[in-house]
Amino acid sequence: MIRARGIAMSSWPVQAKEAALTMSYYQHPLDVTRLPSWNVLEEHRLAMQHFNMREAFAADPARFEELSVSCCGLFLDYSKNLITPQTRALLVNLAREAGVEQAAHAMFNGEPVNASENRPALHTALRRPMGDDLIVNGTNLMREVHAALAQMTDIVGRIHNNLWRGYNDKPITDVVNIGIGGSFLGPQLVSEALLPFTQQSGVRCHYLANIDGSEFREVTANLNAETTLFIVSSKSFGTLETLKNAQAARTWYLARGGTEEKLYRHFIAVTSNKQAAIDFGIREKNIFPMWDWVGGRYSLWSAIGLPIALAIGMHNFKDLLSGAYSMDQHFLHEPFETNMPVLLAMLGIWYHNFWGAQSYAFLPYDHYLRNFVKHLQQMDMESNGKSVRQDGTPVSCSTGPVIWGGVGCNGQHAYHQLLHQGTPLIPADFIVPVVSHNPVADHQEWLYANCLSQSQALMLGKTRAEAEAELRAKGLPEREVQRLAPHKVIPGNRPSNTLVLESISPGRLGALIALYEHKVFVQGVIWGINSFDQWGVELGKELGKGVYGRLTGYDSPPAEDASTQGLIDFFRGRHRG
Repeated sequence: MIRARGIAMSSWPVQAKEAALTMSYYQHPLDVTRLPSWNVLEEHRLAMQHFNMREAFAADPARFEELSVSCCGLFLDYSKNLITPQTRALLVNLAREAGVEQAAHAMFNGEPVNASENRPALHTALRRPMGDDLIVNGTNLMREVHAALAQMTDIVGRIHNNLWRGYNDKPITDVVNIGIGGSFLGPQLVSEALLPFTQQSGVRCHYLANIDGSEFREVTANLNAETTLFIVSSKSFGTLETLKNAQAARTWYLARGGTEEKLYRHFIAVTSNKQAAIDFGIREKNIFPMWDWVGGRYSLWSAIGLPIALAIGMHNFKDLLSGAYSMDQHFLHEPFETNMPVLLAMLGIWYHNFWGAQSYAFLPYDHYLRNFVKHLQQMDMESNGKSVRQDGTPVSCSTGPVIWGGVGCNGQHAYHQLLHQGTPLIPADFIVPVVSHNPVADHQEWLYANCLSQSQALMLGKTRAEAEAELRAKGLPEREVQRLAPHKVIPGNRPSNTLVLESISPGRLGALIALYEHKVFVQGVIWGINSFDQWGVELGKELGKGVYGRLTGYDSPPAEDASTQGLIDFFRGRHRG
């Protein structure tokens, strides 16, 4: 039984409201390619074959106003896309016909939308405010969520007020988060993105993820064991990389004067396996909960975000949650025609499934967002990198584009060349703040100008006539003009979105991350897949144990294939030498 309070449903059709609590779309997903709206979009795509954005802007002075939307401190300009208002209407119809409305309510209300593991996906509950209730199978999950927030508030306050001290009674100055995947990428992104908000905490945050010993050495090289706190973030408290790094951290701590008796002053855990953390030596009151209804890549809003809170303070952490909650409400209640996550999702469907785009570029023009793409890669590709639908049947269309990109302006002098003159169609999202936290001369004006000019260049391109005129204006002879002109032609008509923020703040960043969470979810619903499991990731972990046994045990049976066995022999031969 599921009962939710605090989610208004006034914007949904009556039949959708009733279906939201009882639907089983995840057990019997629709074949999206058989929907009437899909067929109409295929016909529309043929009609759009020669659509030209230059001409569209020239013909419609109101195109920018018509194809832009603002919410939650974010402004989205999606006018530089291969679309018309009719395209948008057709894409929105597909979203409705595919059941996005019902699926959204199923997720928010705690239905087991993660069908393969029979679990809800309730990361949105982590940012719901005090006073909301969410009853799932007789348990009010919001009590657990807010109890964990209170526990975080207590520890963050004690550390920031120098009341939590190390084994030699010195205050904590450095926190090392030991985790991998979602226990690392999200918290690292946010704590780096909000670095200007860390000045008052007096705590420096570091991240240790890779099992590579070189990373452990670099992270710990300049740390003092007396003033360092380790947070071990692992749902199972058995993830190989995290557990090995945690054991190395304990050895490092003990080798520098720390004692087992005072280990509790230097180690905290975030896990659902409380007993394993206690066996490691962590006190029960220093263990924060993780729930099976929150996936790792959606967990930064939980106690997994403890390093974020230690870096920026609980007030700012709660602003982060509030920003995400505002995007949740926008997603639930805004009509699809002006619904930012739905629009981004359907534009991605348009290019991936109807134009054949196999990858998508994200180009944040802000130094503090330099790791945003890493988080999006996991959020998108681990969620929607699937080839079967919720019921186990094969998908009927392509899913899961490759996500890549990096910070501007650096990319302009590297891979933007492929965007402008390469053969693939690669849609792009530009993300840029208006105001810098660290203004230097006119740098921000130039940064913003570069962002806009890149999206403009992708759209406009340069025609053969323009290239020839440009070369003639330089006084080149006609023969040279004709030789060089083909190389200077830029096709243009390449699609992009531009997301603008006034500045990077906790609230706006929370809204931005939640925006892409919902975009990924909507695309998963369209494809009929489960965006909340990751069985492919598990296979490598299982096989890794066997490979490790063969690397270290000379009596082990040979590997299943000659390539793996040959590489094992190579490693063992070099190690013997």
